[in-house]
Amino acid sequence: MTKQTILGRVTQLAKANINALLDQAEDPQKMLDQLIRDYTDNIREAQEAVATTIGNLRMLEQDHQEDRDAAVEWGGKALAASRKADELRADGSATEADKFDRLAKVALGRQVRCEKEAKAAEPVIASQTEIVDRLRTGLDRMEMKLADLRARRDQLVARATTAQAENRMMDAARSIDVLDPAGELNRFEEKVRREEARVLGKQELAASSLDAQFEELDGLGDAAEVEARLAALKATT
Repeated sequence: MTKQTILGRVTQLAKANINALLDQAEDPQKMLDQLIRDYTDNIREAQEAVATTIGNLRMLEQDHQEDRDAAVEWGGKALAASRKADELRADGSATEADKFDRLAKVALGRQVRCEKEAKAAEPVIASQTEIVDRLRTGLDRMEMKLADLRARRDQLVARATTAQAENRMMDAARSIDVLDPAGELNRFEEKVRREEARVLGKQELAASSLDAQFEELDGLGDAAEVEARLAALKATT
């Protein structure tokens, strides 16, 4: 996977319009679940690709630093060889002095090559550093969108659960309205009242019957008193 492809993919995913996708979805909850799975997989793949890109950048930086260090080292060797040549030449050893001058030239040549390699790597490193920064920014946006997706999904599930509960309640309320329990209670109450009235009637009837019996008993008592008094009169004559 090339760096341009990685950058393009991360940028596209980071700019994805989640709201537009949800508006087009027949089942937003399922759409969110699928988006979360896809986004999680894409972020994981992008993280691996970006990690590889960062690793390559660090290798370039290490090579660049090694070239710079090597240039300094070869410069030091060239200086040391040149000074040695000067000392030998001063002592009259021209042949040996030429030998160390040649060594100084070799060291300087390697220094120049290392400096060129380091200089050539600098724009590449700068470009790769910019790409890595953009990739990291894209990944941060993707992770923020993933967090937003999860929050939206949880909110949607909660709203759906509440809506389902409200629908069940409304259905139950409509069933109660159809059955009209108030009417059933009124009819039952009327039946109870009739039963209570029947009991009162029986009680009243029983009470009137007892009164008649007591009146009859009272009448019998009066007759007996009359008979007793008549018998007493006869006894005195």
